[in-house]
Amino acid sequence: MARFVDAIDLPLSPEAAFDLLADFSRLPEWDPGAVEARRLGSGPIARGSRFRVVSEFLGRRVPLTYEIVEYERPLRLVLRARDGVLTSLDEINFAARAGGTRVTYDARLVLSGIAQLGDPLLQLAFGFLGRAAVRGLQTRAAALAAHEGARLRRAASAG
Repeated sequence: MARFVDAIDLPLSPEAAFDLLADFSRLPEWDPGAVEARRLGSGPIARGSRFRVVSEFLGRRVPLTYEIVEYERPLRLVLRARDGVLTSLDEINFAARAGGTRVTYDARLVLSGIAQLGDPLLQLAFGFLGRAAVRGLQTRAAALAAHEGARLRRAASAG
């Protein structure tokens, strides 16, 4: 099993941070490993919503279909994906903090069968990709916060 855990402070409200991370079709906005993502289905994002994500991983494209298996807006979100030999579980918790939200992101990749022999390499690669995703998430959240702040200033000066 490969695991990446980090606590990330974002300059967004818990609701805005939750909404950004719950919509996995937006994954390429902040995760440089995600090369494609789209929502499967329509309606509000909720438990049961599914997303098709293609990630670049160890030199190859890996398609996975994620499903939201726990949805407690704005506190907790869990997504799971499975293919033949790989299970991905992303558990994300949100806590309000002064100036924003602390996001605790716990991502696990589990290989099954003989593929488990690749766990050490998977852990190394997953750590590298996880750190890149954290940097991307911080950058995207800062841009969203700046855009929202500018919008609020314009609205206040117009009113």
